[in-house]
Amino acid sequence: MYRTFQNGDEIGIVELWNDVLYHDPINQIRFRKQVLLDANFDPQGLFVAIREEKIVGAILAITRKLPMQCGSLESDTGWITFFMVQPSVEREGIGHELMERASAYIREQGAEKLFFSSYAPNYFLPGIDEEAYSSGFAFLQKEGFRRVYSPVAMHRTLLDYVYPENVQALKRVRQQEGYSFGHVQDGDFYELIQFANQQFNPDWGRAIREGVLQGVDPSQVLVAKKHNQVVGFALYGGYEGIRERFGPFGVDENEQGKGLGKILLHETLHMMKQQTILGAWFLWTSETSAAGHLYLKNGFQTYRTFHVMVKELTN
Repeated sequence: MYRTFQNGDEIGIVELWNDVLYHDPINQIRFRKQVLLDANFDPQGLFVAIREEKIVGAILAITRKLPMQCGSLESDTGWITFFMVQPSVEREGIGHELMERASAYIREQGAEKLFFSSYAPNYFLPGIDEEAYSSGFAFLQKEGFRRVYSPVAMHRTLLDYVYPENVQALKRVRQQEGYSFGHVQDGDFYELIQFANQQFNPDWGRAIREGVLQGVDPSQVLVAKKHNQVVGFALYGGYEGIRERFGPFGVDENEQGKGLGKILLHETLHMMKQQTILGAWFLWTSETSAAGHLYLKNGFQTYRTFHVMVKELTN
């Protein structure tokens, strides 16, 4: 039997999740926060497959009901943020039927394309991890999805971290030129959030605002300024309150090439080490981007690769 979400299904979905998506286990609290309390969540977009009164398959389809700040509803776009089928009932068409129902829901909302799974703010992973979930990747391809790009997750141990002297020297040079680096002040928040929204994307501004509202200490947010104007920032602990999670992090493109990003990166890592945090990680960048090169040159290593997938919907 197939149906949409009902009260109590969250228990069976989380149990199934931890059986199937075992590289990325979750708990009821995280499911509540990232699914049930998402402003865009619609129970009619969460489909489950039932056999013998047990959930053996699930898929979540999302469209925007609430725009990101400074963003739009992206009314032509929908997202699948997770799907799973109990291995004991694979190859019985359950995954296909769930995907058909999810796709139909997305079409009914007026969307023309369907992504897995680059949905902000409440994505679990940037895309499908082919190495961890090869059958899931093959399933998406069979269902007509194609790869758009492949972001990577990176990690850096802080056990042996020491703030490099050459970066400290660069910081002193930039300070002599009129740049400053310090913790965000209350009066900075408006400008900083607008900077993040406009220079990068609204999810970064949201991460700053919601992170602080949910308990991130302003000392975890660093701001670079040029003659008192924000030109860059970095923080840690902004997503889900996870102290080891680095980012978001960015520098005004007109100020790049001056080492500001390197300074902000090491200032943040140094602060994390001071807090006895043993490692820094993040889920999403491109290895070939300027940021990716910066990370790789400063001790970060890629530990997972994801594929953002898309399918064009037809009537």
